[in-house]
Amino acid sequence: MKKLLFLISAVFFMCVAIPSTAFTVDGQTPTIVRVCIIDDKDSINLSLKGNYRIYAYKPERLLMDGPSLSARVSGTKEGLVVGSREIKTPEINVKVEYDGNVYVDGRRFRGNIDIIRKDNGKLMVVNRLPLDEYLYGVLYHEVSHRWPMEVLKAQAIAARTFALQQVRQSKNQPYDLRSDIYSQVYGGRTSEKWSTTMAVDKTRGEILTYKGDIFPAYYHATCGGYTEDASNLWNVDMPPLKGVDCTFCTNSPHYRWTKDVPLFYLENKLKDNGYKIGRISSVAILSKNKSGRVDKIEIKDAAGTVIVLTGKDFRQIFGPNELRSAKFDLSMRSDLLVIQGIGWGHGVGMCQWGAYGMAKKGKKVDEILKHYYPGAEISTMDKIKL
Repeated sequence: MKKLLFLISAVFFMCVAIPSTAFTVDGQTPTIVRVCIIDDKDSINLSLKGNYRIYAYKPERLLMDGPSLSARVSGTKEGLVVGSREIKTPEINVKVEYDGNVYVDGRRFRGNIDIIRKDNGKLMVVNRLPLDEYLYGVLYHEVSHRWPMEVLKAQAIAARTFALQQVRQSKNQPYDLRSDIYSQVYGGRTSEKWSTTMAVDKTRGEILTYKGDIFPAYYHATCGGYTEDASNLWNVDMPPLKGVDCTFCTNSPHYRWTKDVPLFYLENKLKDNGYKIGRISSVAILSKNKSGRVDKIEIKDAAGTVIVLTGKDFRQIFGPNELRSAKFDLSMRSDLLVIQGIGWGHGVGMCQWGAYGMAKKGKKVDEILKHYYPGAEISTMDKIKL
């Protein structure tokens, strides 16, 4: 009897010891994503709380292990320095038991960490973890965790689809996604909230598909009345990303904005991006597209030099946060360019503030997604191949 009780207890311990993300749809092994969380840094602070192991690559071999570790990591000509120990390999993999914690520069992460010394001697840090655990650390940065659950679920499905598309496209790269606005903003375990985690769990395995396959499910903060046709920005041309009317984001704090740009500042920005320009004499919008975003813009200097830019390129010269969207009008006042804009983001796919407006009107997750991605279907990961 005692032996039987011992066996039952052992089985119970094994069951509860397995992390909840050990399996996904239909018991499949979870999809692992690789997220670049740090790039081009001279050194990082690494803290491991819990039993850990550090491995070298090519060939894989155990380098260090123990119950915990706190160390500064930097690069050398031959490899890496972890604390006081020099390791003659340019790449290490850090693993902590599932109930342990990994901290990189004070931020807490799930999964494993790859630390890579690049050719320039600086460090790249890549977080490897199951897809849904990655999404736990994304949603808080992309939408408010206080928003209605239907918006959070829509965001989870769109973000999951986008991440899978990136995994498919980056198999031969050192990472699948970055942790900034150029992929999806990701803050690791430090950024997890109860409501956003629930949204990921409630939509586990759910993705968007078009004609039976995933597509880049782009999204943005505020469209300003009409979402953008993806083909105006990238080499993507499909019905779910052609642009739709949106009357739901008018209450967004980013709906209207104004930016005053001194002409000398614009001149310096253009020069920094390789354009030869003198003292600017005029800036004019030549055309706009169907969504109301700037298609072509003309800049002239006093010597007669003319530069014609797309709205996308003009925005990139400033940076996507400094010039919030390509949907704007402008005027000149002496040596000042006044830009009056609408919306925030590239405008493609789901308008997040529009989704919020739809949810406040009682719309459900499927209605939100089908509005912003017309022709797309909500499917499950087990039905597609990476």
